[in-house]
Amino acid sequence: MGVVEMICKINKLDLVMALSSIVDLVDRSVSNHHKRVSYIAFQIANEMNRTIKEQQNIILAGALHDIGALSLEGRLDTFRFEKSNDSLHAEIGYLFLKQFYPFREIAKIIRYHHTFYSEIVNDSMLREEVPLTSEILQLADRIDILIDHQEKNILGQVTTILDKVKENIGTMFHSEVVEAFFRLAEKEYFWFDIENPFIDRILLNQLRTSEVNLSLEGLLELAKLFSQIIDFRSRFTSTHSSGVAATAEVLAKLTGWSKEQCQKMRIAGYLHDLGKLAVPTELLEKPGKLTEEEYNLVKSHVYYTKRVLEHIMEIEEIIFWASSHHERLDGKGYPFHYAIDELNRGTRIMAVADIFTAITEDRPYREGMGKEKALGVLNSMALKAMIDSDIVQLLQSNYDEVNQARINAQTQAVVEYEEFMNQIRAS
Repeated sequence: MGVVEMICKINKLDLVMALSSIVDLVDRSVSNHHKRVSYIAFQIANEMNRTIKEQQNIILAGALHDIGALSLEGRLDTFRFEKSNDSLHAEIGYLFLKQFYPFREIAKIIRYHHTFYSEIVNDSMLREEVPLTSEILQLADRIDILIDHQEKNILGQVTTILDKVKENIGTMFHSEVVEAFFRLAEKEYFWFDIENPFIDRILLNQLRTSEVNLSLEGLLELAKLFSQIIDFRSRFTSTHSSGVAATAEVLAKLTGWSKEQCQKMRIAGYLHDLGKLAVPTELLEKPGKLTEEEYNLVKSHVYYTKRVLEHIMEIEEIIFWASSHHERLDGKGYPFHYAIDELNRGTRIMAVADIFTAITEDRPYREGMGKEKALGVLNSMALKAMIDSDIVQLLQSNYDEVNQARINAQTQAVVEYEEFMNQIRAS
């Protein structure tokens, strides 16, 4: 009998909310914007009697519509009613998401969510290309931006919002989409739902049966998408997750793990630094020693990696490996301070893989360490009971194989980064 490949059934909203939460880490003051836009867009699509599939897709697209805003400056630029001349984040979001097959339809919706209605009607190519759901998303996004969420009396804002939207019919917005919104606006529950702190439960009710079946290869593609969102913020971090993933996979193989477990380890490597979106890029690239305050901020990234990924509990084992890479066998790691018997083989491999990759890869402020110096660092840490000495010995005995796997993976990551940036420049 052949080997039966592991298949995960994951709710699409769980996937999307994990990704959405990652983007929210850039600035928590604008968090929940994605969820509110999802809800508004869904309600408009429902009011227009769009198909169930379209309604589900627009919920997902709304939850990810600003995923291309990779910096805080880019994120805040999207929070203006009048769009900037540069809608680059919509194109970046499209380029990210189209790589993952289950997200290709919503990628197209996101691509055009800053395209004005007047641009569409005056361009025959856009008329063919832009789905109505993009125009619904465009209006939903602008509606949420018009709401003052610090003001408790949302009903008192309705007239002003309606007047502003009405001014832009035929320029920014499709008249039929606006008409559907105006019908909704007469119903108080619509506005109360927008401010509901449990709005994700409302969305979940619409997507309970919307699942995606992922093989390990599919999970690997998803993990690469997740890692690109963090790594592609900077030319100098664009290869780190790839290096950790490759190193961890080889160490797992040398340990004698099955092919399936080795693939899971590679996935964990891609996911381990997701929480770094909560850390400013200038800290990640700082050449000098971090201050205590800066170091405390950097420490938070592992915590956020775990909390974000907990949306997808079907991969609980992988999440544990990914979010434990700064734990130490002496209990002095961070942020959970697990005891030595709580740190299984997978977490120990991940810790060594992360350190090895970090000290051997080139950074903008220093060259990577050579073999002798790198092994010296790892053995010193093992002697102090910080990391597993058996894993370090395994790496030392197979140094060239492990290091070459890291180099190959990071070289390929550079190629992918440059290809991605060239697509953006050509947009």
